[in-house]
Amino acid sequence: MAEGNAIGEFLRARRELVRPEDVGIPELDRRRVPGLRRSELAMLAGISTEYYVRLEQGRDRHPSTMVLEALARALQLDEHATAHLHRLLAPVPRRAPRRRAEKVSPQIDVLLRSLDPTTPAYVTGRLTNVLAANSLATAVLPLLVPGTNFVRATFLDPIADQLYDDLEARRAAAAAGLRAFAGPHVDDPELTELVGELSVKSPDFRRLWSRHDVKPMHGALPRLGIRHPQLGPIDLYHQKLQIPGSGGQVLGLLYAEPGSRSEQAVAMLAAMMTKPEGHRVARRAQHVSPTDAADASAS
Repeated sequence: MAEGNAIGEFLRARRELVRPEDVGIPELDRRRVPGLRRSELAMLAGISTEYYVRLEQGRDRHPSTMVLEALARALQLDEHATAHLHRLLAPVPRRAPRRRAEKVSPQIDVLLRSLDPTTPAYVTGRLTNVLAANSLATAVLPLLVPGTNFVRATFLDPIADQLYDDLEARRAAAAAGLRAFAGPHVDDPELTELVGELSVKSPDFRRLWSRHDVKPMHGALPRLGIRHPQLGPIDLYHQKLQIPGSGGQVLGLLYAEPGSRSEQAVAMLAAMMTKPEGHRVARRAQHVSPTDAADASAS
């Protein structure tokens, strides 16, 4: 991941996403590149063009908070992207501490199993590696099989294309979430390996990653529309809760609107899971063919 000048990459990418007409700058001539010119962004932020160029080139890494807030306003950044801009200029330790193998605590493992009859639940760690999931979670969303990297699967696993109603939105959220995790740690070896692999194998990832969108993947997330091979289309809420004292692990919960058809469908799937053939149901959901998905949706 060639991003030695992370602040410059971010400023340049976000500058190119702002349309001049959206910030009151008339388009008087044909532009060779999209977005704002450096001089225009500097004017909007109330700083000199020369100073802005130094920032974008990484030659000044000590702008004031006032300057960063002015740039954030000029670039129309939301709160997450603004926080990311500040983090990019925070001091980064030269050597990251040695990382231990990620494990889910026994208490969280019990929680996952206790939720199994009613609620799909899972835990992710660094870089959205799925560390644990109850059987209902993997039956509802096969991308949650433990050992899977959720971002990698969203871009590279053919199952994602068959399951998601809005694959573009899911991929955009995955790239923005990974960017939020990265922050200034662009030289993290595991992150570098993951981004490098996805950049080579997925044109969609390259396009979305180059936007430098930032959206942490925790809290209340957009609803998931899933085309389930056994249940047909279902619509689920998605919550991700940070687990205190876990080193950054996140508990994910999927649940439907009470009384909805989706809630009834998930309950039916849970009931199927308790029968002797339930394990075969879970395995089928993890190997969806396009024909099966289309037949299930039509039924």
